[in-house]
Amino acid sequence: MPSPAAAPSAERIRHGTPAFRRTNLALFAAGFATFGLLYCVQPLMPEFSRDYAVSAATSALSLSLTTGVLAFAMLFAGALSDAWGRKSVMVASLLSSAVLVLVTALMPDWSALLLVRALLGLTLSGLPAVAMTYLSEEMHADSIGLGMGLYISGSAVGGMGGRLITGVLADFLGWRFGVGVVGLIGVLAGLIFWRALPPSRHFVAQPLHWRTVLGRFGGMFRDRGLPWLFAEGFLLLGAFVTVYNYLGYRLLAPPYNLSQATVGLIFGIYLVGTFSSAWMGHLAGRLGRRRVLWSAFALMLAGVALTLMHGLAPIMLGIVAVTFGFFGGHSIVSSWVGRRAGAARAQAASVYLFCYYMGSSLAGASGGLFYAAFGWNGVALFVGALVLAGLLIALRLFRLPPLVNVATPPTPMSRGAMP
Repeated sequence: MPSPAAAPSAERIRHGTPAFRRTNLALFAAGFATFGLLYCVQPLMPEFSRDYAVSAATSALSLSLTTGVLAFAMLFAGALSDAWGRKSVMVASLLSSAVLVLVTALMPDWSALLLVRALLGLTLSGLPAVAMTYLSEEMHADSIGLGMGLYISGSAVGGMGGRLITGVLADFLGWRFGVGVVGLIGVLAGLIFWRALPPSRHFVAQPLHWRTVLGRFGGMFRDRGLPWLFAEGFLLLGAFVTVYNYLGYRLLAPPYNLSQATVGLIFGIYLVGTFSSAWMGHLAGRLGRRRVLWSAFALMLAGVALTLMHGLAPIMLGIVAVTFGFFGGHSIVSSWVGRRAGAARAQAASVYLFCYYMGSSLAGASGGLFYAAFGWNGVALFVGALVLAGLLIALRLFRLPPLVNVATPPTPMSRGAMP
């Protein structure tokens, strides 16, 4: 079996082919389910505060705890998929996660709910990092930007759908019913993924030699670009999740006094991510990632500034700008990591997503302290600082030399030998 590096580019999946359409159907379903299952609790945080008598910052643990466990677990998910295969790890991850979300709807107290949400972070870890690796291995170089963008589009629709379903149904049938519906949709999406995803053609199984794995982790931090890309993942999701975590608290309170169902509908803004992730990913593939990434952060920064206004219309416009910039930026950075990491792509994807979800966990929870102390102005100041840091890093990456693969220690596997 040829190694990924040695496989002829003509054999890889290109846009416009049946294999590309099947791959994107499968990964769209996977992204939809993964992020619907993960984020379905976000609009319910005010409900949790009322039902369980917890603060906004404590309620945010229903998401932050999941993403924190997810971040650490993904450090190992890539190595496991090296040994067990990409598709098998992703299928097991998706279906077990859907079952756990169904169980969440039955939890009687706050501690039990947090326990199940922590386990969800563990099971979900087998999909995001491995999906990035699968695309990096199987997609042609001129199609990976579009392929990653379409996968992230599914993530956007899933993130929107999970939030929208629970946010609206909580008003009419209770939050437990809404969470149960999201779990059932996750099971269906997992079955679609299982049937539609083409088998790996460029995957070479590698035994779990932890010394080699750790060597590849070290090699990534000697690269001039990858550590900065990891930092961008932390800042992107940290800023984005913080905005959406506390938006509901602001809009449910005076002077807006919106209903829970109306606040849930606001998550429909996620639809702009289905366009921006694919469009900016494709644009970056044509013009260069270095030339496009900074614009995503600039747009997010303008959006955060708009949310400081008091009118509902400019606030919504600001949320649209933050959402558009986030999904576009994530599409660019995640595909850039896969292309730059070379033979260490599985480990690079794991580290990138570790930083990405730690941003959600740490910044998402910290935002609650700013909200408690200073209201929305404190949240906007905190998020603005994160986005500004991301913009400065993007400008640094603009001066990054052209792609040079990460140097990794020569091993039988990196030379394409069978295990």
